[in-house]
Amino acid sequence: MSSRTRPESPPALPVKIDSTTNGEYWPRPIGARLQGLLDEVLVRSGEAARRLAMSRRAYLGTTSAAAAVFLALNQLGCRGGGYAIPKSAPLDGDAARAALDGDELIFDVQTHHVTQTDDWWQVDGPNIGQFLKTTTQADCGDDHWSKCFARDDYVREVFLNSDTDLAVISALWGAPSPAPIEDMAETQERVDELVGKGRAFLHAGVYPNAGAFEAVRDEMADRSEQYPVKAWKLYPVWGPEGTGYFLDRELGQRTIAHGLEVGVKLFAVHKGLPLPGMDPKYTRPRDVGPAAREHPDATFLIYHSGYEDDRTEGPYDPKAERGVDALIRSVKEAELGREGNVYAELGSVWREVLKRPDEAAHVLGKLLVHFGEDRILWGTDGIWYGSPQDQIQAFRAFEISEEYQERFGYPALTPAIKAKIFGLNAARVYGVDLEGFERRRRTDEVGGAKEAWGGAPAPEPRTYGPKTRRQMLGLLRREAIERGHLA
Repeated sequence: MSSRTRPESPPALPVKIDSTTNGEYWPRPIGARLQGLLDEVLVRSGEAARRLAMSRRAYLGTTSAAAAVFLALNQLGCRGGGYAIPKSAPLDGDAARAALDGDELIFDVQTHHVTQTDDWWQVDGPNIGQFLKTTTQADCGDDHWSKCFARDDYVREVFLNSDTDLAVISALWGAPSPAPIEDMAETQERVDELVGKGRAFLHAGVYPNAGAFEAVRDEMADRSEQYPVKAWKLYPVWGPEGTGYFLDRELGQRTIAHGLEVGVKLFAVHKGLPLPGMDPKYTRPRDVGPAAREHPDATFLIYHSGYEDDRTEGPYDPKAERGVDALIRSVKEAELGREGNVYAELGSVWREVLKRPDEAAHVLGKLLVHFGEDRILWGTDGIWYGSPQDQIQAFRAFEISEEYQERFGYPALTPAIKAKIFGLNAARVYGVDLEGFERRRRTDEVGGAKEAWGGAPAPEPRTYGPKTRRQMLGLLRREAIERGHLA
């Protein structure tokens, strides 16, 4: 594990609520009211620290400080959703831990890092590097910004600074790939060595519109033979010329059919969160239902659940062409049902809506009604947002109000349902031997590694993405200059 010392940052709240994106959508300002609440919590953290005879920086690393943020979020919205936090929790560590700690299996099916093996960011076209190098994390103290998003950062943030037990190392868009499977496989080995065997899983990225399909087909066969690939990661919105493809048209159909032919039946598909510079029609989930109906032997894991950040989610709209509703509509029109072969995944979605409790209640409530508690998967899109511990804590404490349950037919978000979403569903989909894992969980190195790293995980207030529209515009302008489109 790297011993790099990070520059000390100003004290910050342990729940990372800001306008940072994952580089795949425009930042949304958090609003004056929310900012005022967060400022108030930061001020009160000093008062709480004095009452508890500790420094403010030390207090901000406690579960009590996280509880104070969630209590503040309860002041937003119209009682549709909220966080079950005792009012005493900001000063009572036991009360805070009772609300925010847990022992559920946490299986994060969407995590990322970038490779250090080549200069993948120096290409004629958009790639994720243009956004990574604009972030504050890029000033971590290393000699190149890319090293701030490398393997050691990944292991630290996902496995040591959070309660995550299992994680999928997911492929990224771009050519050449910022995360080639060779590098992800080395990270899997690193996790085996530092944390414990069987805790990290691999996706293989497939880009059928990046070249001749014969080459893509051969690469899929080679990857499935050489590596323990659990799923294919598809980015239908991405293409080297800015044009994507549809799952239910010839290119998508051939890709799915060949994936099944070589024996990997899981397809993790990016839907929602349009990539800057790409045609957004290819990220809309209209094609999910038809493709899933055409291929009943395949299982489709819809990453981001079709969510688009510039669209506020409310009650289900059966005519919607965008957002979570469009995914629900596509699956319903295909008559796949709640026991079908399509799953909804929460990466970046939960991180965005947790600061808007009513919208969060609608997103989770709709997915539970239309997909069911067995077809929703936990993902965080880490490490772009730093440690996912604050997202985990938020989900543990979140509740859908009785009012919204009655008005919209949403189920209560019970501990049993949360346990399924947190990890049991993904364990089933990814073929995890839960009994065997629980035995290893009690004896492998993760506990010792966390103790060596500094004890129980606490949310770190770093975030990794562009926080303002100006930063995103600067990113896009740099991309255009590098492609020769601007003088």
